Amino acid sequence: MTRKILVTSALPYANGPIHLGHLVEYIQTDIWVRFQRLQGNACWYVCADDAHGTPIMLKARELGITPEALIEQVGKAHRQDFAGFNIGFDNYYTTHSSENREFAELIYTRLRDGGWIDRQTITQAYDAHEGMFLPDRYIKGTCPRCHASDQYGDNCEACGASYSPDELVNPVSVISGEAPVEKASEHYFFRLQDFEPMLREWAASEGLQDEVANKLQEWFDAGLRAWDISRDAPYFGFEIPDAPGKYFYVWLDAPIGYMASFKDLCNRQGMDFDQWWGQDSTAELYHFIGKDIVYFHALFWPAMLSGAGFRTPTRVCAHGFLTVDGAKMSKSRGTFIMADTYLRHLNPEYLRYYFAAKLGNGVHDIDLSLEDFTQRVNADLVGKLVNIASRCAGFIHKRFDGQLGPRLDAPDLFRHTSAHAQSIALLYEQREYARVIREVMALADEANQYIDEKKPWVLAKDPDQADAVHTVCTTGINLFRLLMLYLKPVLPDTAAAAEEFLNTAPMDWSDAGQPLLDHQLNAFKPLVTRVDPAAIEAMVSESRDNLKPT
Repeated sequence: MTRKILVTSALPYANGPIHLGHLVEYIQTDIWVRFQRLQGNACWYVCADDAHGTPIMLKARELGITPEALIEQVGKAHRQDFAGFNIGFDNYYTTHSSENREFAELIYTRLRDGGWIDRQTITQAYDAHEGMFLPDRYIKGTCPRCHASDQYGDNCEACGASYSPDELVNPVSVISGEAPVEKASEHYFFRLQDFEPMLREWAASEGLQDEVANKLQEWFDAGLRAWDISRDAPYFGFEIPDAPGKYFYVWLDAPIGYMASFKDLCNRQGMDFDQWWGQDSTAELYHFIGKDIVYFHALFWPAMLSGAGFRTPTRVCAHGFLTVDGAKMSKSRGTFIMADTYLRHLNPEYLRYYFAAKLGNGVHDIDLSLEDFTQRVNADLVGKLVNIASRCAGFIHKRFDGQLGPRLDAPDLFRHTSAHAQSIALLYEQREYARVIREVMALADEANQYIDEKKPWVLAKDPDQADAVHTVCTTGINLFRLLMLYLKPVLPDTAAAAEEFLNTAPMDWSDAGQPLLDHQLNAFKPLVTRVDPAAIEAMVSESRDNLKPT
């Protein structure tokens, strides 16, 4: 039975470029979506730029442009970066849209009318010079614990302590440099605590990884508290309908952006939005996110949806962070690498492959070792996978006019390789990509061992062995075809080039059972080339050079 699946990735913030750390998530998601489509499922993938909040407003002011101009400019760059890495969104939108405004207002009014919105006066740091309340990250001062200077208002980067802004010693506004004052303001709060029974039931439905479920249990044990969903003007976002001068906090309308992006897609595709997001929807809904935003996606988001009469997510899939060469990404070392910098030097499919080789279904951090990256791509993709085709294609073209033979030399080996389609599909479904790569490369080793044992280059010297050369190379090409199918979600461009060589329609999972026989191939062209360490060095050097003052 065909599944109906809606998939989202977290929304990148619209005040800066995409870097390799961001790409872990979008590559992970895109691989899963491509696999679902190969299975014949109806799978839609949507995303958007997260375009609201104080940082957007201040960044636009710094650049001397409107927030709207900033988010349009950044959105265009984000789309280019994602396209460069073959991230195949069905719709990439923005949270600054009419659809998002409508859904944010609808969800808010339903929550308000349901009795889940409270009003409460709170005191916050206020920059009198700028006439605005200050988020914690816009206050700096001396850490009250270790006395390190120039620390943010919520935590100390020197000693790791967490605290409130009013505990800072000698606090100043990052914007004006003036000392903030305390000022009272009425805020709007969502009564998250009222949804604890619902959230406990949802969390028990196997829609969360163990690590995430355990974290939720800690939050339940500590006691859920009402969530401040409002911000005071000046603020770039949507004004709350019944509260002039009050705006929805960016984290209220950001996840609603998933709905807005899909609604825009439905409008263009003629689909029924309620079949996917309605309370009685039988579709599946998957959110891929980083572990740092679990709180919003596994507590606030399902509670908001439930209270407003929408379906909750089927599963929230969290992942860890990216380190480079065993350490946090560093601008000074040149390992804080932007997406467009990578694309100027290296094939995007190599990063897709490397990330897949590291990703499991947990929330562990993964490391991009640049030396290991070079060795793995060269050994696996060039030395193992494409090597199978290149070793056989020449014989097929020179001696048999590019025509595959009528039978396989090793049907048992083909059936053995074909039989792995089921286990590999299960691993993809479970997001166990590293195990997929290990399994496929083990099969590639077996295929190369078979060709080594048969030695078609030796058989070709004997005119009486022409038939043997034909069947051996036909077998090799068919094994390559299977392995390329198994890696198609990871390497879509390489798979497309292989399909061109194989002279076939785009492969799907059902093709794994039948060999290509008596079939005309197209000319073989190198599908991948070796990673040049000089390209790695140039990429790192450029990333370091980007820091030089202009």
